[in-house]
Amino acid sequence: MAGDQQWPKLGVSASVWRNGKVLLVQRAKPPKGIWAFPGGHVEPGEKLEEAAARELHEETGMTARFQGLLGLYDVIRRDQSGLVTVHYVIASYLGIAGPGEPVAASDAAAVTWADPDALGGFALAPNIPDAIATARKILNVH
Repeated sequence: MAGDQQWPKLGVSASVWRNGKVLLVQRAKPPKGIWAFPGGHVEPGEKLEEAAARELHEETGMTARFQGLLGLYDVIRRDQSGLVTVHYVIASYLGIAGPGEPVAASDAAAVTWADPDALGGFALAPNIPDAIATARKILNVH
């Protein structure tokens, strides 16, 4: 435990797909510029899937039909002395996009439908490549 902070904190994300492409948002807050699934904190009393739907809508204006839990992912950051500064467990939900097109809102600097075979130009959050690979297997996206 770092100071008075209780770790880990719980977060959610939404791995949303349409026509073989995955929805990614570029973070406007630290770590700024990183691309990841839409997501964020779980509010007290909020169910995980409801939190994923809320964060998806807040960041992109989109809705999705969730297919279930994609996986649990750790986000752990340490300072130079090795002290934990951030520890989240992210419950990532897999979904099929609802109607409309995404628009960057809330703490998203940009949003895009990304081709999972062409992610080389994206500075991806650490767990995103593995999560995308898992989602592709589940959805049978080649």
